[in-house]
Amino acid sequence: MPKYIVIEKRVGETPLQAVTAYKQANPEFQNLPMSYAGRLDPMASGKLLVLVGEECKKQEEYHALDKEYEFEVLLGSSSDTGDVLGLIDWKETTTFSEQQLKKTANSLNGPLSLPYPNFSSRTVKGKPLHTWTLEDRLDEIEIPSADTFIYKLNLVDMREELVETVYQDALRRIESIPPVTEDSKALGRDFRRSEVRVAWAVWLEHHKGQKVQIARFRCIATSGTYMRSLAGEIGRLLGTTGLAYSIHRSKIGVYKTLPFKLGYWRKLFA
Repeated sequence: MPKYIVIEKRVGETPLQAVTAYKQANPEFQNLPMSYAGRLDPMASGKLLVLVGEECKKQEEYHALDKEYEFEVLLGSSSDTGDVLGLIDWKETTTFSEQQLKKTANSLNGPLSLPYPNFSSRTVKGKPLHTWTLEDRLDEIEIPSADTFIYKLNLVDMREELVETVYQDALRRIESIPPVTEDSKALGRDFRRSEVRVAWAVWLEHHKGQKVQIARFRCIATSGTYMRSLAGEIGRLLGTTGLAYSIHRSKIGVYKTLPFKLGYWRKLFA
C-alpha cells in the first residue's frame, strides 16, 4: 500500500468529499485512515496530496511543500471571499495592456507578505478567521499576514469576456457545491449562497452588455500562499481590484531555486 496518493479535486468539492469519493471508487482504501496534507478551497481544483495509513501520523512533514498554480484574475471586481463564492463588488471597468500585467507579475517575484483571506481557517484568538467574518466582528481583531516567497509568477494569457458569460460561469461554479445542511455549519448558511446569487445578479445588471478582462497567471510559491490574496494584490498594484476567478493546483513538491531566476522541481508528488 502506498504512503500517499495524489488525487484530482474538482471545483465544488471539499477535500473531504474528494477523499470520500476516491475511497468509494477504490474499495481497497475503504478501511484505511487517509488525511490530506494541504487544503484546497471549494472553488479550486487540482492536485490534493493524501496520506495513507500510518503515514497520516507524519502529516507535519508534508506541511512545507511548494505548489504550482494556474489561476485567473477577474480584474475590476472583488469579493469578501476573494473568489467567485463571495459577495461581489466592483470598480469601473478598466482594461490593462499585456505589458502592464507582465510588469505587475514580475514585481511580485520574491519575498511577499499577503494578508490571510477573511474566509480562511487561519486562527486568531482561538477562532478561525471565517468565523470572525461571519459574526461581523473583524473590527475586533487584526488580520494576520502570511510571509511567503514567490519563485515565479508569469502572465500566461489575457482575454475579455462578456459579463453575461462570466455571470453564467460563476453561477455554475457556485451551484456545483452540494447543499450544506449540517447544524454545526449553520453560521455559514450554505456558503451564504442566497446572498451571493443576489450580489452577482446586481453585478450583472450594472455591467450589462459590457466586457470584463480576465488575466491568467502561473505561480510557483511556498506553502501557505493564497491565490485569492495574490489575485487581490495584483488588482491593487494595477490600481483596481481583482478576485480569483479560477484556481487550479498543478504541482506539489520541493522547488529548487537557481541563479538568474531559474529553478527546477527537485521532488514532485504525482
